[in-house]
Amino acid sequence: MLHSSFPSGVHVFERGWLSSNNVLCVDSSVTALIDSGYSTHSRQTVELCTAALGNRSLDLLINTHLHSDHCGGNAALQIRYPELRTLIPPGQASLIASWDQVGLSYAATGQTCPRFTFDGLLSPGAVISMADANWEIHAATGHDPHSIILFEPSSRTLISADALWEDGFGIVFPELEGEHAFEEVAATLDMIEKLAPSWVVPGHGPIFRYRPDVMGRSRQRLDAFVKNPQRHARHAAKVLLKFKLLELQQVDYKDLLSWAESVSYFQLIRERFFPSTPMCDWVADLTNDLIRSGAATKGNALIFNA
Repeated sequence: MLHSSFPSGVHVFERGWLSSNNVLCVDSSVTALIDSGYSTHSRQTVELCTAALGNRSLDLLINTHLHSDHCGGNAALQIRYPELRTLIPPGQASLIASWDQVGLSYAATGQTCPRFTFDGLLSPGAVISMADANWEIHAATGHDPHSIILFEPSSRTLISADALWEDGFGIVFPELEGEHAFEEVAATLDMIEKLAPSWVVPGHGPIFRYRPDVMGRSRQRLDAFVKNPQRHARHAAKVLLKFKLLELQQVDYKDLLSWAESVSYFQLIRERFFPSTPMCDWVADLTNDLIRSGAATKGNALIFNA
């Protein structure tokens, strides 16, 4: 049970790792959902909102960023609530308008996201009213160059998306593409530290009390990646494989290998960081790592999510 200082109008649906957490903010005038999860969980997302809202409609849908596990339920929610207004960060608005699945990374990562529309932008520096409070919009570059996070100063509640988890932060995708973004991760962590939140609602995992050791672990993790970019690249590749296992739950290894060989992000990571290792050997090594760590199991030719 949360302490009374946590905003009473904020309800968190903790979803796991395939789908991001959904944050439902309710007051007497507005209902808003922050992030909508992955497409294969969209029916459950709609059911969670419908059950929580009862006879009320959903007024606002807000995306912290446009990775498929945070906006994959947008289309289903827009169908369920025809008057729903959807707000997104400004950086990729033109890509959403033209539905450029390459620019949006959905094609590159081998992930799905049904097409949706948007009605307005979430500009850093602005304030949005939800749950009887004013939430500050802050840019949170690093994991995604266009991501925002939301901070409510009275309760000191931070909705951190993938900029800060209790045990780290999300993959730094621009680094995999050859851009220098580890410094941006550090700047975002500095900004969060200055905000000094009491509560953190992460994009994945349970709500937690902010503590110095949380920030310490994230900085140590970042420092390890800065010193060894290959470590970050290998971690990213395993996360993408694990995401596919979460989606499929079980898959023939040959099909998993074929999927990895067809996904341009896997090709990019291998060619940039592990060029001397053939793709088939690299995917086999990554899969065995997942099995050794307990994140997957193997039975005959099948790989199972664990």
